Amino acid sequence: MELDALVPLAVTVAIFLLLVDLMYRRQRWAARYPPGPLPLPGLGNLLHVDFKNTPYCFDQLRRRFGNVFSLQLAWTPVVVLNGLAAVREALVTYGEDTADRPPVPITQVLGFGPHSQGLFLARYGPAWREQRRFSVSTLRNLGLGKKSLEQWVTEEAAYLCAAFTDQAGRPFRPNSLLDKAVSNVIASLTYGRRFEYDDPRFLRLFDLTQEALKEESGLLREVLNAIPLLLRIPGMGGKVLRSQKALLTQLDELLTEHRMTWDPAQTPRDLTEAFLAEMEKVRAAATVGSKGGARASPGDFNEENLRMVVSDLFSAGMGRVQRQRCVTRLVQRFGCIVPLMLPHMTSRDIEGTTLFTNLSSVLKDEAVWEKPSNLEGSCPGARLTEPSPPQAACMLGGPLARHGSSSLLFTCLAGRQRFSFSVPAGQPRPSHHGVFAFLVTPSPYELCAVPR
Repeated sequence: MELDALVPLAVTVAIFLLLVDLMYRRQRWAARYPPGPLPLPGLGNLLHVDFKNTPYCFDQLRRRFGNVFSLQLAWTPVVVLNGLAAVREALVTYGEDTADRPPVPITQVLGFGPHSQGLFLARYGPAWREQRRFSVSTLRNLGLGKKSLEQWVTEEAAYLCAAFTDQAGRPFRPNSLLDKAVSNVIASLTYGRRFEYDDPRFLRLFDLTQEALKEESGLLREVLNAIPLLLRIPGMGGKVLRSQKALLTQLDELLTEHRMTWDPAQTPRDLTEAFLAEMEKVRAAATVGSKGGARASPGDFNEENLRMVVSDLFSAGMGRVQRQRCVTRLVQRFGCIVPLMLPHMTSRDIEGTTLFTNLSSVLKDEAVWEKPSNLEGSCPGARLTEPSPPQAACMLGGPLARHGSSSLLFTCLAGRQRFSFSVPAGQPRPSHHGVFAFLVTPSPYELCAVPR
């Protein structure tokens, strides 16, 4: 009898959940969203997307539904943009309408909050503008785009060349050394110091950064973001972002040590000291009741936000695409390391819709590139101009990329002809296909670097 009584209750609950699901979907139908795969009740299209290889999955959906298609991640409406024309229209022509960022509930376990949003996931508004203004001006004062940055890079390139020389022409994997060299340039900007390549703390920091990037993709992460109620399960969010939490702990230790050596009377030597000085300045202005108009409130310049800003910069420096010469641009276009830009969110018309922009589809758009799938394509000239990521000026990694370290390190290694590079005998050539984990990294390979 008890079982018979539970059956009507279960049916009633199921009907109620279906009605709730239909109510959420009516908004999507009324707004005439683009076509897309049929969502499942409750889950939407969460099971239709391969979050371990999202670019490939989006490419397959693009072939079925066109350059602009929609998804439903649980009850979150999403529109995916492919190709230069669609991405440019959304992020450039209607840039003000699509400049916001969607909420990412899982980041709350990292300390993300109203006054500690960092830079890249911060909501669009006065506080974001002030944080970006401060960070860009500070990096310029520290030498970004100036000769002093080149001096830092040249010094790091000397260490890198020495590490290559130590291999004595033997086969080795260069990825780790190259990434460590780039990381050291970023550490100079953020902490005013560099690390030895075999420093245990640096190795720990480096490994955690690599693991943290892998946590930026995955089905469980997306489920928790789409259904934030699940984050109430004790330890659930921390389990998914275990490496990111450990990375922030390491960065906290560096910040604590750096604060002990900071002299407020001296000119800031790096971004951390400049942020600490700004914290004191804003706090003093707030104390005397100064009105700064659109300036950020004291709550936006705090210890919690400092760790988020530094973390963003450190990750951006390791992941951003740097540009220099034509051959470098072609290689970077062919091997796009950031296939999906950070998500945007609409603030007008279809308000609250998340936008995924497929940068990989832009860099291989047949309407723009003569040979989109061929590395030996001609360098873009007057007729074909390189499609840079829309709204690059709004991302702090943009200036860092334009004056970045990888291209200068490349120049120091190859341009000065310090080494002859070759594939070891019996080893296959490096693969054109990378490994996706939010960023696309090269598949493992070996080479020989023989000093000339």
